[in-house]
Amino acid sequence: MTSSSFQLPPKFFAVVIGGTGGIGAAIVDEFLHHGASVTATGATAAEVSAAAHQGREGLSVEILDITDDGAVTEFAAARTHVDCLVNAAGILRRDAEYDLSVFQAVIDVNLTGTMRTCLAFQAALAASEGSIVNIASMNAFAALPRLPAYCASKGGVVMLTRALAHAWADQGIRVNAVAPGYIETPLNAEGRKDKAHYDRIAARTALGRWGQPEEISATVAFLCMPGAGYITGSVFSVDGGFLAG
Repeated sequence: MTSSSFQLPPKFFAVVIGGTGGIGAAIVDEFLHHGASVTATGATAAEVSAAAHQGREGLSVEILDITDDGAVTEFAAARTHVDCLVNAAGILRRDAEYDLSVFQAVIDVNLTGTMRTCLAFQAALAASEGSIVNIASMNAFAALPRLPAYCASKGGVVMLTRALAHAWADQGIRVNAVAPGYIETPLNAEGRKDKAHYDRIAARTALGRWGQPEEISATVAFLCMPGAGYITGSVFSVDGGFLAG
């Protein structure tokens, strides 16, 4: 392989769903670093206005409710050329997910929302022979009792990724997933205030620490590069070795 195998092609256009904070924002930054043009989404006006990378060259940030079929369809239809779709939007509701309505709300964002955007962008990705990268989770494989909906949704994202990889391979669309471990993001900021909890998690990983969002984003970018052209239906664990032992 040449060095160009590990670069994004010229005039690369990415859509990052849930790209205003945490891992999603790091993915946006990674694409911009590689010279791509990016559209990122946030679920609310507050999320969009608070996006740290708002106003950067090559980036647009828009509001998108991925539980709204019509909004997702309209959003996708406005973009005629897309090289990569990244599904990084996700929610969790610790302890409350045993309420069925909360359970369904988490599934609707994390799993059904992922399917909505994949379907909406299928035609554009087929035209560009592009790729999809879904953000799953280590908790697709290692369950947490306080997060039944989150764990179930991320397990669903893994199997959805594999199913779509087979279903859409003949259209030239590659579909992969990245499964982060314990990454320091706003989603877990409250829990990280408990030093005993924080240290216990760090000690449990092979590398002895929590991860950073940019350690996820590099893997996502690689999966969109020519060097990853024979990778589809795969799930990459980026968890500091948590699941290894």
